[in-house]
Formats: sequence, C-alpha cells, structure tokens
Amino acid sequence: MDKAQTAARLRVMLAHLCPPSVGAVIAHPTSEAISPASFLSQQFQYTRDNDVLSPEQRKFYEENGFLVIKNLVSDADIDRFRNEFERICRQEVKPFGLMLMRDVTIAKSEYSPSEKVITKVQDFQEDEELFRYCSLPEILKYVECFTGPNIMAMHTMLINKPPDSGKKTSRHPMHQDLHYFPFRPSNSIVCAWTAMEHIDRNNGCLVVLPGTHKGTLKPHDYPQWEGGVNIMFHGIQEYDRNTPRVHLVMEKGDTVFFHPLLIHGSGQNKTQGFRKAISCHFASSNCYYINVKDTSQENIEKEIVSLAEKMFGVKDVALKDIWKIRGRLVRGQRLNL
Repeated sequence: MDKAQTAARLRVMLAHLCPPSVGAVIAHPTSEAISPASFLSQQFQYTRDNDVLSPEQRKFYEENGFLVIKNLVSDADIDRFRNEFERICRQEVKPFGLMLMRDVTIAKSEYSPSEKVITKVQDFQEDEELFRYCSLPEILKYVECFTGPNIMAMHTMLINKPPDSGKKTSRHPMHQDLHYFPFRPSNSIVCAWTAMEHIDRNNGCLVVLPGTHKGTLKPHDYPQWEGGVNIMFHGIQEYDRNTPRVHLVMEKGDTVFFHPLLIHGSGQNKTQGFRKAISCHFASSNCYYINVKDTSQENIEKEIVSLAEKMFGVKDVALKDIWKIRGRLVRGQRLNL
C-alpha cells in the first residue's frame, strides 16, 4: 500500500472516528495535581470497587502506583507472541500501521531484518495474533480494576531490548507515560506490562519510583547522553534523584500494572541475549481528548505528527487524531475515545 492509499485510508478512518466537536478541552501547560479534597469521601482514588483486588493490593497500588501480578499470562500465549514477533522481523507479515524500531547504534546498519535488529514493534493493533494480548481475559480482569468496564486498548508495544553496544543506548530514561497521551483523566489509564522471560537488573528490568503517580506531569525532552538516545525516548529533565527506586525482577508471565504518572525507566541490557516484554496501555472509553498545544506535551506532538507524515503521508493532523486511529475497544462500549 503506497503513501497515497495509506493517507486516504487514514482519512476515512478519522472521518468515522471524529464526530462534530462539542467544544475543545485544553490542557494546562503542565498538568496539575487533582485536589485531594475532592476525594475525601473516597477511600480509594486510583482503583475501582470490585472483587478482583484484595484490600491489601488496592492499598499498595494507591500508595505506590504499580502492582505486580505473578504468573498471569501463560507460557503458551507468550510463546505465540514471540513466534509472531519473529515472523514480523522476517517480514513474513506486515500489519498495517506497525512501526518497527531499531537501536540508534544500528539504525544505519546493513543488516537484513531479523530479531537482532528490531528492538521494538509498536502499534500492533492490526496484527491479530499480537493484539490477542490486549483482549486476554486474565489481563482485562485486572485492567477493569483501574479503568472501569468500558476499556480501550490505546498503545501497544513488544519490546526487544538488545544487548548494549557499550554506549548505554539500550537503557530508557526515567519518564512518565502520560507525556505521550493526549487524553485524560490520568486515573482512568493503566499500563499492563508482561515479562516474556526472566527479567532482572542484568538484562534491563523496569525501575520505578514508588508514589510518584501522586505528582504532576513533568516536562520531558531528550536526555543529553553521550552515546546517543533512541527516537522518542524522552525523559524527565528534573526530578529528585534521591527518591527511593525499586527494580522489578520478574519471571515469564508476570505482569505489572502501573499508573501513567508513575516515574519509571529501565537500565541497559548487560547480557548477550534480548530482553522481551509485551505491553498495552488501556484507558476508560469515558476518557476525553485534550489539546496539547502550548503545554509541556507540544514537543512530543510535533515529533509524532512529523513521523506520521513521513511514514504515511498524512498531513494536517493533531496528536489526538493519531490516537483515535490507534485506539481499539476491547470491552464494554466505546464512548468518548
């Protein structure tokens, strides 16, 4: 499919997804914290009432902004996801809209497409096999604890963290996922991130700053790393580096659910193997889009829109238009998103 056909297809999709506007919602320059006073009558701010999470689990998420569920996804499913990833790397399948990413140190190499070159597949909503992850009952059972019953799969990734080249480019700077999202409220968004193998500090596990989900969205930009930094790997420019951090050691099938304001990142992969994980950001379909112009998110909007123009030939779109195309209903009713 050439760029003209792709652009036409995306325009048709947007026409269906964008009803007449009833008034724009404008973001603050840097998102403000929600006043605790409005939640005085509620025991829990970040989780929903149901019978899935124990009181202890809810309290842990409320205080820390993340929760690990052990052995949630089966070996059989993870092996299927791995096989599909390998087929994508060999170009046996080419799902529409899929973005293949390579580490900055090998981006200009002559290597043929393979698992050793592709470090991330992003936006796999059109790949039936990988997208099964986003509708697994065991995943949605927990997602509903954070989003409620109407659930959209908004952002999909399979991460294949490569062995570090020695320039430390396999690490991911500390960041907040909300920086990339033009929709709110943040408390109705959650990420599910599943380890596809044993993950620890040697191969670059996730590192989180517990409790930082209670703060505000901070300005992000590219870190000034001597060895280079991968595309769209924005990081927080200023945060308290003395804040206690937790490294999430996980086994195959373990899944961490975390809030989009939680500050997190990952270290370099010091092993000779590739570290794999699959993830999806989910949001309540009751969420609403915002205008990020003149906010701390304007830099990522410009970058993503520019990339969309380069890849698909689409012009005159906003960040929220791209997310409207990405989003898929996986449970309940599609309302605002």
